[in-house]
Amino acid sequence: MAEIELYSATVCPYAHRTRLALLEKNVDFQLTEIDLENKPDWFTAISPYGKVPVIKHGNNIVWESTIINEYLDEVFPEKPLMPTDAGQKAIARIWIDFANTKFNPTFYKLLLAPTPENQQEWAQELGHHLLFMEREGIGKLSNNGAYWLGESLSLVDLAFYPWFERFPILEHYRGFTLPSECVRLQQWWEAMNALESVESIKHPTDFYIQQYIKYANNTASGITAKEMRQN
Repeated sequence: MAEIELYSATVCPYAHRTRLALLEKNVDFQLTEIDLENKPDWFTAISPYGKVPVIKHGNNIVWESTIINEYLDEVFPEKPLMPTDAGQKAIARIWIDFANTKFNPTFYKLLLAPTPENQQEWAQELGHHLLFMEREGIGKLSNNGAYWLGESLSLVDLAFYPWFERFPILEHYRGFTLPSECVRLQQWWEAMNALESVESIKHPTDFYIQQYIKYANNTASGITAKEMRQN
């Protein structure tokens, strides 16, 4: 029997984070897919927020992807995904927080922006965040290693990557591309694409274009759409 039960949704980038963490740690897990627009009644007993991802591990039920991934890193210490040094761990958490509070919400705001004026505003904001990530984040922290914190993959990489796999939807629906100045981010993106864990669950661009059309057209409903609008 699998040690971890994971409640997930294929389209959800937050659940994507946790699937990658489990794969990188080689932890066996049982996957249950949840339709977020038609959630089963029993799911609220598992997920008080009605969101994915959620994991069950023994008597523990843990939700919120960032918290889940740190939990997994603590209870399955093989192949650590966070630094052991307190200062470096704090830096990692700062950039995970940046992903959660700056980068990801702006990604969604650009996708959901209803008018050209709104789209231009959020495109500028997202471009600003990407340049900040390039110069103050990976550019300074990686020491020319493949990943955010150097030669070893970390939870920082997993915090950002799912939105980069979905990045082509911004190009398709909003004409937005990664700024040419973001050389290190482009190299990192390519390194992430080469990971076996990433490749094993990766979806093609057309999948995301179809899945996100209702968000680009502002016709989505359900918990995922509500989260996007609140960000």
